[in-house]
Amino acid sequence: MKFVYAFRRSVYYPYVGDNWNLPGREVRGQWLKKVRSLGFDGLELSNAAAGGPNATPEQIRELRRELEDNGLPCLCVRGGGGLANPRTSNSNRKKLEEAIRFAGQIGSPVMNTTVGTPVVTTLPGNFTGEPTSQGSSRDAHQSDYEVTAAAFRELSKIAADEGIEISIEVHQHSIADNSWSALHLLNMIDRPNVGINPDLGNILWVYDVPEESSEQAIVALAPHAKYWHCKNLRRVHIPENKHTIFLRVPLPDGEIDYRFAMSAMVAAGYQGNMAIEGMQLGDQLTGDGRSVAYAREILAELE
Repeated sequence: MKFVYAFRRSVYYPYVGDNWNLPGREVRGQWLKKVRSLGFDGLELSNAAAGGPNATPEQIRELRRELEDNGLPCLCVRGGGGLANPRTSNSNRKKLEEAIRFAGQIGSPVMNTTVGTPVVTTLPGNFTGEPTSQGSSRDAHQSDYEVTAAAFRELSKIAADEGIEISIEVHQHSIADNSWSALHLLNMIDRPNVGINPDLGNILWVYDVPEESSEQAIVALAPHAKYWHCKNLRRVHIPENKHTIFLRVPLPDGEIDYRFAMSAMVAAGYQGNMAIEGMQLGDQLTGDGRSVAYAREILAELE
């Protein structure tokens, strides 16, 4: 198992730009060296890292050389979105195809996507930790799964031609927001290069009270995983308001038991990568360094 840095904050003095993209050229070499020293084996990126969908093959090759020369190849490409909502299905389908082709060019073995729908910010259930969740499996129709599965069967062919696997992330505001719904969709797709990203943090914070425990979810999903996002949270439940606030913390400090989760993944024969989904506030490198060190320690015990 390799450890991927799915960074969510890339501020690094004096760079204060786009958190979801690589730091600017003036600090990128230093940043890559620091990330490698923490124990990461590669990065998760979108095609924005090379300039977006209009990047030239030479731009992508240049980025690939830079990352590989620094010991941090791209090990996952993220992109795409839900395919059941007619307002966004065509644009998301295009993004998925672009992400698959970018993964092939940048040398990534997997493309990760959600199947989320856009939320209405003026209505309840548009955030996390509420009694309702817009776009959820609770409110989905069978036709939502049928349309989505049909599209992914076609996308799986494009991915297979590129030698790419697809992981569908268990995610809030989506028809795959817990273990049963993710497996329902996966069984309908029924393609060997399409699997699940069992992001336990996303299951934990969908509702004010989780639908299932992290232990139940990971045991059910581990045999079907192609990629794995890992983050941890502390819950502050306010029952009288029917609301829960979530605080992002390093992996050893939250309510998800990653010793159990990693044990379940190893027992299931998982051969993919473990992606540390990074901190979004403060000194992210110190917090994310603690996370990867903790994960490496547990993996060494399991092996």
